[in-house]
Amino acid sequence: MTDETLSKNTLTSKQEKVLVKSSPFTSGSTDMEFSVGKRLREIRTLRGLSLRSLAEMSSLNINTLSLIENERTSPSVSTLQQLAQSLKVNVTEFFETDQKSKKAVYQKQGKRPRIAFAHSTMEDLGAGMPRFGAESIIVTLQPNTSSGKNPIVHTGREFVYCLDGQIAYTVDNESYLLEPGDSLLFEAYLPHHWKNTDATPSRILLMLCPMDERDQPKDRHFIR
Repeated sequence: MTDETLSKNTLTSKQEKVLVKSSPFTSGSTDMEFSVGKRLREIRTLRGLSLRSLAEMSSLNINTLSLIENERTSPSVSTLQQLAQSLKVNVTEFFETDQKSKKAVYQKQGKRPRIAFAHSTMEDLGAGMPRFGAESIIVTLQPNTSSGKNPIVHTGREFVYCLDGQIAYTVDNESYLLEPGDSLLFEAYLPHHWKNTDATPSRILLMLCPMDERDQPKDRHFIR
C-alpha cells in the first residue's frame, strides 16, 4: 500500500473531531485528545531532522508529513509505525507528555487522554503513572476492525472485559465471543488475536500486564 493510499484513508482533523463528538461512547470535553502532529514535530526537531530528512528515512511522502504536523490529516496506524521505526521510538511516544509521575490517577468521564487511530480509539486509564506492572485502557473498535493477520504474543497476562458490542478473541486456536459483561483472562505468551464482529462500534476494558517492563504489548495490539 502506498503512502498516498494511506493518506486517502485517513480523516482530516476537523472530520475526526466530528466523529469523536458523535461517538456513543464519548461524553464531556475532548480536551485531552492528543495532537499527534505537534508531538511528531517536537520529536523530529529534538533529533535535528528536517521534514525532508524524515520523509527519506521513513519512505513517506513529504507532503503527507507536512499535513500530519499541521494537523490537516490524521495518520493511519501503518504510517505511525513507519515513523516510530524511523525515529527509533515506541509508538506511544507520540501520545506522551512531559508530566510528573503520579502515585494515584483519578479521571472524570470525558477527560481521559485519547489516542485516535484510523479504526479505533484508546483511552488511557493510567496516564501519568510509570509504565510497568499493568496498563489499563478502554478501547473503542469500529466494525470489522481486527488485530491483523499475524497473532500477538507478549509476556505476562491479558485481561479483557466487554463493555459494549461484541468482540471475538482467539487464544491458542480457541475462540471466545465476548458480549457485554463477559470477560477473558489468559497467559499472553499464547498466540492471540481479536476482531470486532459487531455491526456497530464495540468497546472493551483491556488490561495488559507484561512481566518485562521493556515489553510493549499495547504496540503489538494496535500498531500493526
